[in-house]
Amino acid sequence: MASFDFSPLLPAGLPAPVARWTGLAKYSFVGGNNDPDGVPVEDLRRAADAVLTREGRSLATYGLGHGPQGYRPLRDFLARKLGRDAGLSCSADDIMLVSGSLQALDLVNQALLARGDTVIVEQDNYQGTLTRLARLGVNAVGIPLDQDGMRIDALAAALSDLKARGIRPKYIYTIPTVQNPTGTVLPEARRRELLRLSEDHGVPIFEDDCYADLTWDGSRPRAIHAMAEHGGVIHIGSFSKSVAPALRVGFVVAPWQIMSIMLALKTDAGSGALEQMLLAEYCKAHFESHVPQLVRGLRAKLDTLMEALNAEFGTAAEFAAPKGGIFLWVKLPDQVDAIKLAQAALKAGVAINPGPEWSTDAVHARSRLRLCFASPSHQQIREGIAILAEICRQDFGVPVRSANVERTSAAG
Repeated sequence: MASFDFSPLLPAGLPAPVARWTGLAKYSFVGGNNDPDGVPVEDLRRAADAVLTREGRSLATYGLGHGPQGYRPLRDFLARKLGRDAGLSCSADDIMLVSGSLQALDLVNQALLARGDTVIVEQDNYQGTLTRLARLGVNAVGIPLDQDGMRIDALAAALSDLKARGIRPKYIYTIPTVQNPTGTVLPEARRRELLRLSEDHGVPIFEDDCYADLTWDGSRPRAIHAMAEHGGVIHIGSFSKSVAPALRVGFVVAPWQIMSIMLALKTDAGSGALEQMLLAEYCKAHFESHVPQLVRGLRAKLDTLMEALNAEFGTAAEFAAPKGGIFLWVKLPDQVDAIKLAQAALKAGVAINPGPEWSTDAVHARSRLRLCFASPSHQQIREGIAILAEICRQDFGVPVRSANVERTSAAG
């Protein structure tokens, strides 16, 4: 019997259909997955048991009876944490809990953007941000980065150029603390200059702080939101990298004028309440001790990855050590086409993120790739990089191991 054909009913403008899930690659360096050994399973289990025993009956009420902004104890924890770690002064009433930072991205975009609008983003950027902007028909102006993150001189020039053409961007999107994919941290002086440009041009800042907990030394500059004297900053974050991605809990800190619009757009009847309850119970007792332990494990995996790249590629693989996080942004020789490399590598069981999918400038990113080092084991990192290097040698003529000469930075 012929299957019903839905094709004539599909509206224009839908994204391309996805392929069926066939499982993770044997050597997976993709996605924002974290270290399986870094998930605090036993403490999470005990927290779940405690909070369900005490408050489980509240699951009978949408939002647990805490309103559309989410579970109050978790928002209280976040207000304290953001004040302590990021210098950000806010109350629970300034925070909305969402289903991961991806939902936060969608809500901000729905509230502010229309087809044909312009936004400013970092040139090398989170693929989820870039694909969402493309689907919305929004023009994303990419600003180059260097070893200290977004170049403020280039931002100033772009804002002046847009102003001369009568274009007012809807926002400046930045991942200032452990940038994705470069791993840079924007210094406080640049943050002040960014705020000055934002105010001068009347363009708000959209601050994505998803990776800010994962700096190697445990310190970070103040959040841009914390430094803003006249508002104009929307701040988002997540527990995906600090606790577990699959919990799908993120948050937004925003002025009520825009928060109230996002709440009207959030039509899912509330993000997962059990996850919010679990995190509030767990984080109250364990978050401060858990994160440094997680970071130590991630740093060790980064060292293994950099050692493997040095051993297999020599100076043919250029990279600047990130200042935290779970990604390494790697530049291979110019003859390497990262898109073709990703296809060949996947056939050999190695999954990588090709650079052109993570940049507003496909030419600049042609031979770059993003490697997630958090999820694979140390042995998988070594074996996967060895396979990747062999493909580069066979398919793209990369030398067996380039001479041991001084590297150039691959961040910009």
